[in-house]
Amino acid sequence: MEKLVIHGGKPLQGTVRVSGAKNAVLPIIVASMLGTTQSTLTEIPKLADVHTVCDVIASLGVHIEHPERDTLVIDAHELTSTTAPYDLVRRMRASFLVMGPLLARKGRAQISLPGGCSIGARPIDLHLKAFEAMGAVINLENGDIEATAPNGLKGAQIYLDFPSVGATENILMAASMAEGKTVLENAAEEPEIVDLATYLNSMGANIRGAGTNVIRIEGVKELHGANHAVIPDRIEAGTFMVGAAMTQGNVFVENAISEHLKPLISKLKEVGAEVQEEIDGIRVIGHEPLRPADIKTLPYPG
Repeated sequence: MEKLVIHGGKPLQGTVRVSGAKNAVLPIIVASMLGTTQSTLTEIPKLADVHTVCDVIASLGVHIEHPERDTLVIDAHELTSTTAPYDLVRRMRASFLVMGPLLARKGRAQISLPGGCSIGARPIDLHLKAFEAMGAVINLENGDIEATAPNGLKGAQIYLDFPSVGATENILMAASMAEGKTVLENAAEEPEIVDLATYLNSMGANIRGAGTNVIRIEGVKELHGANHAVIPDRIEAGTFMVGAAMTQGNVFVENAISEHLKPLISKLKEVGAEVQEEIDGIRVIGHEPLRPADIKTLPYPG
């Protein structure tokens, strides 16, 4: 699509259903690599990033079927490669999440990163420090990162300098099959972290504390596949909610979870919008005039 033409000035009315969360579905698809039996994932959003991450894990030997529009069936019983191809990884930064599962199951991972050796520009260094603390040996050469753990990963005490979502996810996946106990402090607290931990636990992992800044993982020897429905996308839900408020509309956002949207709901009420939290979604009604408010962005739950 080359352009969008919007004719404004009309209130938004009606019901809209929120898709599965992009920031939850990508790590959950990757986490399926840890299972030795088949997994079925539902509420999969129709996104290019979903196709890309599926291509990445398929290149490692994972078999993927798409029986319905919002469903993936993933079989990772046999991983045939530990090298993620550059032409796939460069499309999406989240591809780096395959390092944790590869180290956990195969003891080796090699990933080519866009931007050569500039790993500090993005918080990938947090991932690597954590893997080293768990006993992995990291080698960086010509923009390729190779991590090896020939004797397996070991549980460790890890403190993140910043509550990185990606690093938290990668550590959760790696530590799920590490020997012993891992304690992750200053962990990210996003709902997507909780959803990943819920999925891993349903696969047989032992994770406690997801959703707080301290997560404890007791490693297990093997994980199996599981069935899981991805949580609704709180960013998509929030977009519809703001749209209803700013146009003085009346929109019911079906499938939205108010617990994930507390800061936004608070601000919408502060500016004068009406927010009704219901069992199966959230209704937002905009009123005239809207009031100004001060907003400061922070890591979740800010």
